[in-house]
Amino acid sequence: MNLKFHHPLKSLTVLLASSLALMSGLASAQDSLEGPFEYAEQSYRSGQHTEVAYEGWRPNDDGTITMTFGYFNHNWEEELDIPIGENNFFSPGNPDQGQPTHFLPRRNRFTFDIVLPEGFDEDDELVWEVTSPNGVTRKAYGTLREDYKINNVTIMSETGALGAGTSDAKTRDNIPPQVELIGDNIRTARVGEPVRIQTRVTDDGVPEPFDPMRRIRLLGGAAAAFTTEEMVRNRMMMMPPPKPTVAKNNGLYLSWNVYRAPENTGEPVQELVHFDPPQVKAWEDTRPSANSPWAWLWKPPVLPEDGVIDVEVTFDEPGTYLLWGRADDGGLYTDQYVTVNVTR
Repeated sequence: MNLKFHHPLKSLTVLLASSLALMSGLASAQDSLEGPFEYAEQSYRSGQHTEVAYEGWRPNDDGTITMTFGYFNHNWEEELDIPIGENNFFSPGNPDQGQPTHFLPRRNRFTFDIVLPEGFDEDDELVWEVTSPNGVTRKAYGTLREDYKINNVTIMSETGALGAGTSDAKTRDNIPPQVELIGDNIRTARVGEPVRIQTRVTDDGVPEPFDPMRRIRLLGGAAAAFTTEEMVRNRMMMMPPPKPTVAKNNGLYLSWNVYRAPENTGEPVQELVHFDPPQVKAWEDTRPSANSPWAWLWKPPVLPEDGVIDVEVTFDEPGTYLLWGRADDGGLYTDQYVTVNVTR
């Protein structure tokens, strides 16, 4: 059937639809979930366990080798707290290898690194074992098998920064953001007293930040001159999000989150620690309006000209908290940590 549109607004609607489809660069195939476990076929706000994941290994310039781990908390809202010990440990060797004890919702890739000791070879395994509050135990097995070797392109592809998996020379030359914590990495505060964290973040602008207006101007021809950001967002809100396995809107941001928290706080840690302003979600929240790079309507924040990002954190309970700040340009990342000792 041939359709002819003569009204300029209808033409613009068609233009926006086609331009947005092009700019997404995402496959729309729907993957079905099959498996023997009910949690694999349903979504849950809480009550589920976390999987642990071995992401791979890479050689370092100094001759050492780094293994990288992440996790998948099956809950959409509940953040799990699992202290170092019999329910959260590595073996063999030191059970504490810098892993998180506070697990954010859903998939968190490339969360932390472990530099291997001398003598670790391809026949050895480093095992991360976690038992969630609901009693489910999961293990991740770190090995030096060749098929687990990763590099920057692997990371960008796995996090969804490359869209359909294509890349060019400029993207492959991407370097992680540069991060400078202003002030000490150990702080003290009282309950309810804001802790100000300032971080200077710079980047090379690669990969190209997600900007729907820019892409429409490039692809839309003369009709794009009449397009506004409000029109684009309204149009996106009327379109069903693509349904790829992983898709990310690229752009530089900094997100602070709890990485470790005191044990036995009596309340969920996510209700005891407050960030102002609210932070971009560093985890794969794919819901359209979520404040997450993996959300359909997300745009990168406008950063200060001097690159210094301010956040204030307050705590409702005393104890020692380890905060994790991730600067992410969409493709690669740099992590920073701040320890806060909170007293009454």
